[in-house]
Amino acid sequence: MNTVLVCDDDRDIVSALKIYLTAEGYSVLEAYDGAQALEIVRQGSVELVLMDVMMPVMDGIAATARLREESNIPVIMLTAKSEDIDKVLGLGIGADDYVTKPFNPVELMARVKSQLRRYTRLGGQSSTTAAVTIGGVSVNDDEKSVTLDGEPVSLTPIEYSILLTLMSQPGKVFSSAEIYRRVWNDSAIGAEKTVAVHIRHLREKIEINPANPRYIKVVWGQGYKFEKDAHAG
Repeated sequence: MNTVLVCDDDRDIVSALKIYLTAEGYSVLEAYDGAQALEIVRQGSVELVLMDVMMPVMDGIAATARLREESNIPVIMLTAKSEDIDKVLGLGIGADDYVTKPFNPVELMARVKSQLRRYTRLGGQSSTTAAVTIGGVSVNDDEKSVTLDGEPVSLTPIEYSILLTLMSQPGKVFSSAEIYRRVWNDSAIGAEKTVAVHIRHLREKIEINPANPRYIKVVWGQGYKFEKDAHAG
């Protein structure tokens, strides 16, 4: 049984989410601010966090940023419609997905299941070869590991899946919608901004100069590709 931590300062929301998650067979833990959430995660046995953005003591953005220093478990942010998704998923916090309030329980459960599947497998799909190296970037899909110039790189499951998708067909341009469908296994509504934020995080981890990337290139108006002629050093 997977354990989901629900963190929101609105106790009614926590209670409602607990009902939905329990009905789907999940074990549910509760927190009402980011500091409480971190303490619970540190005790172990949490596979996914539903994290509100605006909370007292420690907000969801600060808590997720701290959590990413210690763990790669999936984090789905619970946001108000007025909150900018670029702010929620940006600023280096490493959230995996987001759902806006008021949320549709069916959509939320689908996103929870998708993130847990990806976290369990640590990679969204099988590659045609167990290992692929392009320039200084190497991905070993048997070991679910990534190295840059021989040094290990820690990626979230979403970042790993995006990288594996792009490197599986170097030079091929993937649209944001195609990346979203492959990685999130979901319809591509709102895909462009969400994918762009995760691409930015990924570049920060594997590019020497993220502003002038040598590996992950944007093809304006079309999508992204992994440069097949990228060179190391």
